[in-house]
Amino acid sequence: MGTARATRPTGRSTDTVSILWKFGFMLVVGAVIFFIPPPEGVDPRGMHMLGIFVATIIGLILQPLPTPSLTLIGLAVAMVTGTMSVPDGEALAGFANSTVLLIVAAFFIADGFLLTGLGRRVALMFVSRLGKSPMGIAYGMAATDLILAPATPSNTARAGGVVYPIIRSIAEVQNSTPETDESRRKLGSYLTFTASHVNVVTSAMFVTAMAGNPVAQQAAIDMGIEVTWGNWALAAMVPGLLSLAVVPWAMSKIYGPTVKKTPEAPDMARRELTTMGKISRGEITMIFTFVLLLVLWIFGFSIGIDATTAAFVGIAIMLLTRVLTWKDMAANGSAWNTLIFFAVLVGMAGHLNDLGVIDWIGSVVSGMVGGMPWGLAFGILALVYFYVHYLFASNTAQIVAMYAVFLAAAVAAGTPPLFGALAFGFIGNLFGTLMHYSSGPAGVIYGSGYVKVNEWVRVAFIMSIILILIWTVVGGAWMALLGMWN
Repeated sequence: MGTARATRPTGRSTDTVSILWKFGFMLVVGAVIFFIPPPEGVDPRGMHMLGIFVATIIGLILQPLPTPSLTLIGLAVAMVTGTMSVPDGEALAGFANSTVLLIVAAFFIADGFLLTGLGRRVALMFVSRLGKSPMGIAYGMAATDLILAPATPSNTARAGGVVYPIIRSIAEVQNSTPETDESRRKLGSYLTFTASHVNVVTSAMFVTAMAGNPVAQQAAIDMGIEVTWGNWALAAMVPGLLSLAVVPWAMSKIYGPTVKKTPEAPDMARRELTTMGKISRGEITMIFTFVLLLVLWIFGFSIGIDATTAAFVGIAIMLLTRVLTWKDMAANGSAWNTLIFFAVLVGMAGHLNDLGVIDWIGSVVSGMVGGMPWGLAFGILALVYFYVHYLFASNTAQIVAMYAVFLAAAVAAGTPPLFGALAFGFIGNLFGTLMHYSSGPAGVIYGSGYVKVNEWVRVAFIMSIILILIWTVVGGAWMALLGMWN
């Protein structure tokens, strides 16, 4: 008889232990808050809801399970404990929220750019004209990102589905691969990391450029602050365009490539464009739909068409013209994951507000900066809101958890409401490159292998200071000129 062979232990037991301690930590923190007696002015269910909400947010940070799974578990706990009533519509209110539906609809609109090839064509056109140097390529990619941003709420789709494949192709033409430090630093490191920082800027420029922005917009509206697609874009225009002009240049000084010329890139782009052939019917339809959406998002309010209605009009056009099919929509896992994730969290956040919890937390936070001039108080709150993102792996998770609280505290301290709402809205995008895990696009870029963690920490911190200065000094002055400090 043969002797039994020893089996090599797998990582499964280690994974189980990791999942258990994460859930254990969520449970302990949630339970502690759940059983705190409600403060004055807070509904008796308020601390129950806060405990469940905080536990869910901790789960989004620790990720013992995928995000939609965690949010559904949190919703189930809220329903079972009676914290959110099903018959009264509290538990499922988020699924009927127009903001959530706008976000999901915009994911399908973004599919149109990818499926028709329009996004790739735009990127290649810029490279064919600007691609003779690394900085020229970076500016071409920035222009591409800017054009796609208003109709692409998945900044990960823009970064990973359109911009990154072009960058990777150009880098490999220059023999710049992640295999060695010498090779990656030729070109790929600079282009990918610059694209990551460009992406957070374009995300900050439009309500519909990042999935979490409509959540912030709705939170501000719920507080009586009129944040529209138009005034958000107008306020972000000057600091956004200045940032797009500065970022590729600044990155070339801080984290520049060793290759200074890329004469092959324009030819490569032209060859790719030739392969693509003439602009297709689908691309023409997508251009028409995109322009129509921009017009409706900017001017629709004056004719009684809100942003969500406009988005569904766009989808209807794409379905009628077969630019998009139901099969395409059904296959978009990101959109359906987002529906579950946002609907639950937005419903929870709204319920916290209804139960008086947000007002109570806002008064506590504002008390910490009480008595300070509003400018100083706002500066402290803004910096804390920005750099606490080191603890988050998602822009949206932090927006859902903290935007309303920090905005309420800033307004209570005397910050002009519209200025504060927009400023915190911008910050909710700009911190997306602080770490390699800070957002979806950051994960795409880090996963490419072109940027090392120690480089990421150092360069991203320097760039965060540059972006903060642009958006506070120049952006603040621009918003003052627009009368948003009133």
